[in-house]
Amino acid sequence: MYFTALLARTDDGWEASDTELDDVESLDELAELARESAPDDETVLVCIEQEGAWFGLVRVDGEDDPRVYVSDAARAMRSAYGEILLTDELLGRRPEDDDVLDGLTGLDDDAGDGVDGVDEGDDDGGPAAAGREDDGDEGTGGQDVPRGPLGDPGLLTDLGIDAAVVRGLTPDDALSEIADALGCADVLEAVR
Repeated sequence: MYFTALLARTDDGWEASDTELDDVESLDELAELARESAPDDETVLVCIEQEGAWFGLVRVDGEDDPRVYVSDAARAMRSAYGEILLTDELLGRRPEDDDVLDGLTGLDDDAGDGVDGVDEGDDDGGPAAAGREDDGDEGTGGQDVPRGPLGDPGLLTDLGIDAAVVRGLTPDDALSEIADALGCADVLEAVR
């Protein structure tokens, strides 16, 4: 079960609205949706939660690039919503890597172009899988993504929530704890 909401900062505090992401296909589209809900280019947080599995946060400040944090990238990749957040840039890939890797058949770990331990390829024996042991993580949509958190855990630091706190949140209560720290738990629960 999924829960998605937008939290928009206004002069009167935070306003929450539930949102449907079925028609959103990219992080750019998600950021545009967030911008449309914010008065005067204020901060908007897009909150996505898959019950008991993972949560994701996207922060949009005016026309700045969105900042993303995902609590468990491997689990999120199994979700259509997670695939929106897990961009090539966040995963440390260049878009042209997929084209190059499609034509290779025996890539070892040293030849990979991974960033921060991220291997390119897929989990079903594709190029990156050829040179590493099976990590037992099936069903990642053909993408090899790291287990655990990915992105910018400091995206809420200026709002009073440290990166260490964000990293320590569990999927079951993350959004409620964030909303509580921001002083908008009631408005988030009203749309839940």
